[in-house]
Parts: sequence; structure tokens; C-alpha cells
Amino acid sequence: MFSYRHAFHAGNHADVLKHAIFLYILNYFNRKEAPYTVVDTHAGAGIYDLTGDWASQNAEYVNGFDRLLDAPDTPPLIEDYLQAVRGVNADGVARYYPGSPWLALHALREHDRLRLFEKHPTEVDVLRHNLAGLAREYRRRTQIHDTDGFDGLRAVLPPPTRRGVTLIDPSYEDKADYRRVRDAVNEGLARFSTGCFMIWYPLVPRIEPPQLARSLERCAAPHWVHASLTVCRPAPDGRGLHGSAVFVINPPWPLHAELKRALPWLRQRLARDDRAGFALDQKTT
Repeated sequence: MFSYRHAFHAGNHADVLKHAIFLYILNYFNRKEAPYTVVDTHAGAGIYDLTGDWASQNAEYVNGFDRLLDAPDTPPLIEDYLQAVRGVNADGVARYYPGSPWLALHALREHDRLRLFEKHPTEVDVLRHNLAGLAREYRRRTQIHDTDGFDGLRAVLPPPTRRGVTLIDPSYEDKADYRRVRDAVNEGLARFSTGCFMIWYPLVPRIEPPQLARSLERCAAPHWVHASLTVCRPAPDGRGLHGSAVFVINPPWPLHAELKRALPWLRQRLARDDRAGFALDQKTT
């Protein structure tokens, strides 16, 4: 299925939650000198022009990160994320939005590595074009694979660095993605039990999201953090996202505390009606 284009949704509330947590994890990994590898199973185009035809069609960023730019009392986890967004907009106007590949490219150090998977034929071409415009130092540490990211994990785990972050965030247009996420996590942990796995999934009025959440909570990992953010009541027709969730296996130990501070603030800033809310849970040994 190749109908999904992330540019339609760039910078929306789901991106805020996903990318703020993703960047926090990368910055935490940077505290140690040892190299690490980032694997992105569904990379998209890398960076998005918010004035382009795709992003401006729905302008979902208006009710997403745009609401946070001048907000007071920004929690550190969110402020670091906003600084990263500002960093790709040199003129001070938020025209471009960095997806997970761009956040990783600018967070990684010279000795770290980035493995990007994107099977959408148009998206991967745009990703390659965007990467070609960057300095050689970014290109040298990055590999792009135009193959299925779920299958690709088998080839790259465990990474040679023996430290790693894997981001799994398919579109879930195909309901089989929920099963494939579960299987990829279980197989990934079997291959790389100490790796950090970050799974994003949508909150939609279907049975699959809570089923996926329960299966992830039963995974063979001693430590996880599970965060969700709801911005509005579900639409009567069941279309669109009313929220999203992120499940992190083997997370940085301060992540739960950072989210406990950030989630109430995000709920206040991104709420679109009185059904906005959040949930936060964790497992520790």
C-alpha cells in the first residue's frame, strides 16, 4: 500500500510526541562516548516543506508543534525538540519540519551510524535527494535501504556498535502492521536484548491499538515506558487520530520522569476539546 505520505501529517500532535521522545533518547545516548547505531524502519522523506502541496493541504502542524513555539514554561524535553525544529529553519520562520531521519542526522556524532529503511518508491527518492544536499559528513554515516523496514531489521540487528536505538513507526494503514510490529519487537529483542526499541502507534477507534499495547507490555524486557497523548474525542466517523502513543523498551532511566513533567504541559497546549488527556506507565526491575 503506497497511498500514505507523511508530509500530509508533518508536525502534527503525533509527531510532537514521537519526535520529542526520539530526540531525548538520542541525546541521552550521546552522554557516553561509545558509538551507537540508529535504525529507522519507516524513514519517510526525512524533512518536509510545510508550504508544499502535501503538508499545506491539511496544515496539521498548526494544531501540532506550531502551538508550542512561543508557549511559556516549556519542559526541557520539549524545549530540546523545539530547538531542533528551529535548527532547520535558519531564517526564524518555521517553514521546514525535520522528520526522524533529520533529527537523527543532526544528533549523531561522527562515529555513530544511521540506517534508514523506506520502501515507498517516491518517498525514498525524495529521501535520497534530501540527503544528497547535506554535507559529506552526514552522508558518510548514513545508509538508505529501499526495502521493507520490518524485514530489514533482521539484517542490521544486532549492530556492530552493540549500542543502538530502533524506531518502528509504520503508518498502520494496513492492519497487518500491528502484527508485524509485535513480531519485529519480539524478534528484535531476541537478537539484541539490550537495544532500545521505540514503537509509535496511533490512537484510533479500533481494537488493534490496545491489543498491540498489551502485547508490548508482555514483551521479554525488564524495563519499558509507555506514554500516550490524547488531544480530542474520537471523530464520529472514526477517521483521523485523536491521539497517539509511544512505547519504549530499554529506555533511558530518566525518561519516565521527563515525560511525567512534559505530558500535562502537552495536554494543555495541544488540547482541542475537553477529552484531551494523557497516560504514563512503566515497568522496572
